Amino acid sequence: MGNENCWEVMNCGRELNGVNAIKLGICPAAQLSTFDGLNNGTNGGRFCWVVADTYCEGEDASGNYSQKLANCINCKFLKQVNLEEGRDFIISTRKIK
Repeated sequence: MGNENCWEVMNCGRELNGVNAIKLGICPAAQLSTFDGLNNGTNGGRFCWVVADTYCEGEDASGNYSQKLANCINCKFLKQVNLEEGRDFIISTRKIK
């Protein structure tokens, strides 16, 4: 398929009008327009590993930037986006010097 957002692949139901949006709140990745288009996703949907207050398989994957990335580095969705984007994959907003 390709270009699916995290909420589509992980089926968390926290997207706008999702089945869990009222109970758990709308996921910040689904709302954060700052990252719209990164890794060809909608809002933070293909960059969720850097968005605070997201869930991973029902668990809170929050923390500071380093903790969050460490929690998500083995995520099947992150790996899927990496494969789909290839050389254009963006893992971080931090610039490498």
